[in-house]
Amino acid sequence: MKPLAVHLWPGPTPAPQDGLFAILIRTAPSPALREAARRGIRLAAREALAAVLRIPVADIAIASTPGAPPRILLAGAPSRIGISISHETGHSLAAINLRGPIGADLMYVQAIPDWPAIARDYLGPKAAGLKTPAEYTQAWTQREAALKCHAQQISEWQADLPGEAIPLVLPVAELVGHIHIGDRSA
Repeated sequence: MKPLAVHLWPGPTPAPQDGLFAILIRTAPSPALREAARRGIRLAAREALAAVLRIPVADIAIASTPGAPPRILLAGAPSRIGISISHETGHSLAAINLRGPIGADLMYVQAIPDWPAIARDYLGPKAAGLKTPAEYTQAWTQREAALKCHAQQISEWQADLPGEAIPLVLPVAELVGHIHIGDRSA
């Protein structure tokens, strides 16, 4: 699948690409305001999904349980629509899969001093080919998105996860990300 363009919200109604869309909101750059960012992206996701589905925002809820991916409820009932949320300083992302599970991650490209060692421990065989912090950041967001899609926590490398990684095209310089959707053949 081709990269997925992410749009700033509020904005025009997203046009899902193969059942997928993602929005980005600006948030306060302070980690102390993380709860406000959480509320903001959840409201924005509900608004964007309501626009796509052409239903009232009040009919959409995002339920969450610690340690489990958030779930979309439509008129109070569980749905198959998947959602994943990621936060980075100054921005929050919501990725939605109208057809099932999804994981998303975003991160600013950073020159982390020990990134080669971290990559070896957490990114597995892919780590050997990483030459720059930008490549590391791309690989890291790809792995985090896969883990979120499969409801797994970050851990040292174990194995590739089934499904499809899709790079995000973000409207903010040096901000990169990926989504991961479950294996459609399973």
